[in-house]
Amino acid sequence: MRIGELAAQAAMSRDTIRFYEKIGLVTGRRLTNGYRDFPPETVTWLHYVRTAQTLGFSLAEIARHGEELRDAPDSAEALSALFEDKIRVIDARMAELADLRADLDARVGTGCPLRAAGQAG
Repeated sequence: MRIGELAAQAAMSRDTIRFYEKIGLVTGRRLTNGYRDFPPETVTWLHYVRTAQTLGFSLAEIARHGEELRDAPDSAEALSALFEDKIRVIDARMAELADLRADLDARVGTGCPLRAAGQAG
């Protein structure tokens, strides 16, 4: 399928698909006339990419794990493991943000918010 049809079916722009091709997320072959030709399963893969991005996965993470997911004997199990890893990353980031919030909160009203809490002014 040509890039225009793929873009329409995947509900994304041709430029996005070209970018994804440039970074290796999708692969198309070139026809003799220079047009890109993508296999039909690319639509499903692009929907997966969009969903994974919505769930907080970066394009680099998607690219890194895409092949292992396609080759996994049980893709549901492999996806669950990726989700569990992502949850751990999110939990760690939430803890960091809670610490940052507490630090900022301790600085409110100190006269110099850039001075560490408890320092003389």
